[in-house]
Amino acid sequence: MKKFLIKIRTSLKFFILVSIATLMILGMVVLLYKPIYSVSLNGELIGYCENKSKLQNKISDYVENGDGENNNLAFVSIDAMPTYKLCLLKRGITTNDDEIFEKVTEKGTAYYKYFAVLDDDEEKVYVSKFDEAEKIVKKLKDKNSNNIDDITIKEKYETELEDFVSEEKAVSKLYEKKIVKVKKTQEAHPDLSAAISAPTYTTSNSSGTLKLSNTISNEKVNIGISLIKPVTGTITSRFASMSRVRTSVHKGLDIGAPQGTTIKAAAGGKVVYDGVNGGWGNLVVISHGNGVQTYYAHCSKIYVSLGQKVSQGEKIAAVGETGNATGPHLHLEVRINGVAYNPQNYVY
Repeated sequence: MKKFLIKIRTSLKFFILVSIATLMILGMVVLLYKPIYSVSLNGELIGYCENKSKLQNKISDYVENGDGENNNLAFVSIDAMPTYKLCLLKRGITTNDDEIFEKVTEKGTAYYKYFAVLDDDEEKVYVSKFDEAEKIVKKLKDKNSNNIDDITIKEKYETELEDFVSEEKAVSKLYEKKIVKVKKTQEAHPDLSAAISAPTYTTSNSSGTLKLSNTISNEKVNIGISLIKPVTGTITSRFASMSRVRTSVHKGLDIGAPQGTTIKAAAGGKVVYDGVNGGWGNLVVISHGNGVQTYYAHCSKIYVSLGQKVSQGEKIAAVGETGNATGPHLHLEVRINGVAYNPQNYVY
């Protein structure tokens, strides 16, 4: 029993000595060393930092917003992000967050966002903001410029900025005087009777009935109602244009807008079609009486149903890219007795 007690006392003394030694070692480590992050870029050590979250947030903010000196800066492209590793270093070693930041961002490529106004797909003038481009297009429309149907707006992301022009100079450069030729044997603005004789065909399913014609017309006829813009956005494809994604001439107007943007009824009427229809994707058709209908295609969602009466400006669908679409946009058609007419004669 005595030997057993001696053995226990010896073990206890040894444990106490080990504990004291361990505490002393830990104390010396705490006094001489501190936890810190080593930072590497492409496998090469570039420095040390104490707070990796703070440093990485600074780098990420620069990538997203740049240095804040240019309002047109969209983002900065950086080839590689740094990696962090927790380690213990002598307390005398200093961190170099600013130097690390400079090394990570020094080879970044800045991309600027601005807008071009095009005439017949040729970039003519450049402006800083989208609303500036819209004002130029509106002034050209108000002045009845001869080329208004060929004027479009294009969003650009480039590494260098173009020279921006004022609204006045842009309008002056783009404006074309309109030459109106009216034949004596034909009215300048024929009424709906111009469309009645066009060949039409009817297609029906559970979603409704459509009266269609492969005929298109750029004439402005009196439809007896006023239309409003069903969605605000950029015109990406005009009436009667051709494209690699279409097998026939374009029978409507494409307005680019973000996915899910609300689509409103251009005029009051009755829903005569709501559902999926071939290249149109999700389609809503509203009849406004006297043979006039408006088509809203490629919708991501439809909020109305067959037979429902809607008011002008009422929410009917959401912008999408269903059917034959290369991106989110509204395909708008104005049809009279089945014939497709240029929507820009009535809206936009």
